[in-house]
Amino acid sequence: MDGTGTTTQATAVAGASIRLEGVTKSFGENMALGPIDVAMEPGEFVTVIGPSGCGKSTTMLIAAGLLAPTAGVVKVDGRVLDRPMTDVGIVFQDHLLLEFRTALSNVLLQQQIRHLPRQQIETRARDLFAQLGLNGAEKRYPRQLSGGMRQRVSIARALVHNPSILLMDEPFGALDAITRTQIRHDLELLWLERRMSVLFITHSIEEAVGLSDRVLVMSQSPGRIVEEIRIDLPRPRPAHLGEYPQFAAHADRIYSIFEKLGVYKFK
Repeated sequence: MDGTGTTTQATAVAGASIRLEGVTKSFGENMALGPIDVAMEPGEFVTVIGPSGCGKSTTMLIAAGLLAPTAGVVKVDGRVLDRPMTDVGIVFQDHLLLEFRTALSNVLLQQQIRHLPRQQIETRARDLFAQLGLNGAEKRYPRQLSGGMRQRVSIARALVHNPSILLMDEPFGALDAITRTQIRHDLELLWLERRMSVLFITHSIEEAVGLSDRVLVMSQSPGRIVEEIRIDLPRPRPAHLGEYPQFAAHADRIYSIFEKLGVYKFK
């Protein structure tokens, strides 16, 4: 439903299920994560929020198969993940664009690496540019783009091959508040259209509540999931989330959890 209570059309679910079962990660004698259990349904948008250094990014890297857990298993659509995931798009806080390639050429890197049909992927890339407000930026180099535009290009690159899973690690952390709000909205619309499974890492309570179906709250290191909060706000969600009393309730609950954990010390 949209903000007026009108039902909107969504494409069929295209996402994959993800399971982290008894996952831990140690670096030498330092236990950095877990044990944690995460269960994501196909097409679900799940956010992990927690204090710095609690293992949020480590969780994402393990979910992608880029970092092996010390214990436990990761399953994608019921199959144990024992190598880097391929049917995935990843967006980091740093856009990681190649400075010597244009915006469109950076996105088409996926086509070259994956040996996909050039015309089909270029058409999809141009569609993503339009949806992300990047029309006219195709031939610009990263140095000629704003921070927000560079991050939009990185999102287009992550989605151009239609992955079933999108992993995002603090993707809006370096952006100003106005740009973050716009990109948050654009990302939600893309997700509603495509219904890939999204695992989103953030420090922002507003982003967590504004984007998610569920929020997983993590403790300090070694990070554990201490609370799961289902977000029952209608979609697409407005820029000004404060108009929903439920938003304040969800945000207050997360703040309260962090206070109990000693992350916040208000007097």
